[in-house]
Amino acid sequence: MSASASAVVASESESLSAKQARILDYLAEQAGAKTYFKSRLIGEELGMSAKEVGTNMTKLTEGEYGITVEKWGYSSSTTWKVTA
Repeated sequence: MSASASAVVASESESLSAKQARILDYLAEQAGAKTYFKSRLIGEELGMSAKEVGTNMTKLTEGEYGITVEKWGYSSSTTWKVTA
């Protein structure tokens, strides 16, 4: 992520909890290379449970954080569609 994009994410994430900010940073970094993310796999990368990720993703779907997050599917773990 570019320095300016990182600054935008940082300033917009001030109202987020620490876990939400970690998830947002992870998604913003990965969004250019990948579009779909499973809660379980995000949790593995960040040391959280899939439930923790899902609970905190709700806030990211509701706000303007430089990326768009949509709940996409419910197979073995909730899948999220993320676009920059």
